[in-house]
Amino acid sequence: MNDPHRDVGAAAFTASHDPACDDAGLLRRIGQGDEDAMASFYREHGRVVFAQVLLVVGERVLAEEIVQDAMLAVWRGAGSFRGESSVRSWVIAIARRQTRDRLRGRRLRVVDDAFLADQPGSGPGPEVMALDRAELAEVRGAIRELTPAHREVLGLAFGSGLSLPEVAGVLEIPVGTVKSRLTAARTALNRILEKKGQNR
Repeated sequence: MNDPHRDVGAAAFTASHDPACDDAGLLRRIGQGDEDAMASFYREHGRVVFAQVLLVVGERVLAEEIVQDAMLAVWRGAGSFRGESSVRSWVIAIARRQTRDRLRGRRLRVVDDAFLADQPGSGPGPEVMALDRAELAEVRGAIRELTPAHREVLGLAFGSGLSLPEVAGVLEIPVGTVKSRLTAARTALNRILEKKGQNR
């Protein structure tokens, strides 16, 4: 397979009004060995997948390697997509499995779901208040201080454009647990930002 990241002309991808149809069509073409379709698929989803992986692993080079592995898995397994989820949640789930494989043997701090479910609620929209009172760089710094599980769920819910059921599918947990994890992550983010504000 040639490098799927090479720049191809706009004519390589004919857009329609339904991105889901576009994605499914791309996967069909990828399954037939169409490298232009793979390049288009990478342009459509690569940045989002990379951002999500980087949130979890925190190392740019490692994140790039994992995305390459995930895209190679897409190239090899495009024909296995059955349309039971969105294409984006499918490729992010592939990248998540690749991430777990890479991090196996490393010490990755994982938060127990029972602990997350027991965390108190934080009122409506603390991340909005946080953004109002903090610079974007400070918010990014605070996100880096979160546990991998918190960074992951925030990235999936707010950065990847996935619905809560899709997030649940990627994480292989119930929607209720996704909500609990999101609440805990938002609360933790707010606490970090409050602490940073007090230390100024």
